[in-house]
Amino acid sequence: MQAVLVLAHNNYDWVARLSKKLSAVFEVFIHFDMRLQLTPEQMEELNTGKIHCYQKIKVMWGGWTIGEATLFLMREVLRNPDIGYVHVISGQDWPTIPVKEVYGFYEGTDKIYMRSERARDKVKSGQNLLDWQKYYFNFDVVPRRCLFGKIYHHVIMKAQQLLHIDKLARYHLDMEIYQGANWIDIPRYALEYLIAYWDSHENVRKVFETGYCPDEFWVQTILEDSPYKDKIERNNHRYVVFEKKHGSYPAILDMGDYEKIATGDYHFMRKIVPQYSLEIVEKLERDS
Repeated sequence: MQAVLVLAHNNYDWVARLSKKLSAVFEVFIHFDMRLQLTPEQMEELNTGKIHCYQKIKVMWGGWTIGEATLFLMREVLRNPDIGYVHVISGQDWPTIPVKEVYGFYEGTDKIYMRSERARDKVKSGQNLLDWQKYYFNFDVVPRRCLFGKIYHHVIMKAQQLLHIDKLARYHLDMEIYQGANWIDIPRYALEYLIAYWDSHENVRKVFETGYCPDEFWVQTILEDSPYKDKIERNNHRYVVFEKKHGSYPAILDMGDYEKIATGDYHFMRKIVPQYSLEIVEKLERDS
């Protein structure tokens, strides 16, 4: 049995449509951001059969709370001993191929599919990504996606550079730090190892719970340092366009993305916003 974990922040109707489609073959576990106002009737509508809904955590972009919501769903899914493989997606995803084909691809595999690169080798916006975990951030309190948040980010980074702060040294974290997308596909044995390691290493928790975008680091760092490193395939079969389109980064997908998706090696695509993306979703559905 396989499960899909869905991290949802908005658009209940789309998440409902996505979850009902996935539940034809998968167990579906959804975490809705506490900031999304839902009625008891909406939760009841979805929380039936193979769909399991939760709303526990106020998720703040850039902070640990995204990782916290993911970890919460991971713990929930492991309560079912029959689930052997787990996929993590967002509430703005959609399968690019029939869900039975997605299920079939992972059935019986012991591979871990995730994007993963050494953080020290990556630079974004002029910042080395290792610094995002080397320094302290509190974006579970301070909103990052606003002008103040962006200025605050640069100010506290510069201050910590001048003060020679090194959180990795303070907590004796001698692991290589890796970074990648939090959208992964992972077998049960690796998920159990991941959570056991997290629970038993306080220094790891202290580093990532106070980092910037730690949801893109903690899984990769632990698994790249694990006995299962050779099981990692650095392809997560997700179609994501890292450019700004329709006022969003990553891009909101539309029919301009159809050919690349239809001819590519993808299982899920994001970001989907019905206003711009419904046509491509419906064409992929007709063609499958």
